[in-house]
Amino acid sequence: MPVFLSYQNRLDLAEKEIAVARKKSRCPMTEKQQEILRHMVHGRWCPKGIAQRAAMILDAFDGQRNHRIAETLDCERHTVGVWRQRWRDAFDHLVHLECFGKPAELRHAIMDVLRDQPRSGRRSTYTPDQIALIIAVACEPPEDSGRPITHWSARELADEVIRRKIVPKISAPRCSAW
Repeated sequence: MPVFLSYQNRLDLAEKEIAVARKKSRCPMTEKQQEILRHMVHGRWCPKGIAQRAAMILDAFDGQRNHRIAETLDCERHTVGVWRQRWRDAFDHLVHLECFGKPAELRHAIMDVLRDQPRSGRRSTYTPDQIALIIAVACEPPEDSGRPITHWSARELADEVIRRKIVPKISAPRCSAW
């Protein structure tokens, strides 16, 4: 028969488990989180990068130092520290999901913690569809476009993709980069 715990009892149990996890390691983890991470490391369904990060967190929980984990997983020591910190930052949220959320929510949240964050920097000026269309035009003979040339030059190609309204503007060097 399942045991139903009150909100306060669940909080008390979570606090005890957190205290045990924090004593054992500087990278805290509950038993359920550990089970999910092990499944990620050993499962075929998990992308390699996420599985490697899950292994980092498990090794950190076991008390290994960053340089040892980096040697074992063939990565940089700094990388291990970054993922260890991200796990620590997300730990309280993960515990909350474990106590009050659905099991699938915890697994998805752990996957989110271990995923790459969006990169900084400028977004691409051209969409993948536009790039594909520019390449398609470059593969066509210039005569089909009414151009009196036998081979595309970067300038002619740029003029043609602008004329076809594939892009509003593009430089010749950019056009020839693909």
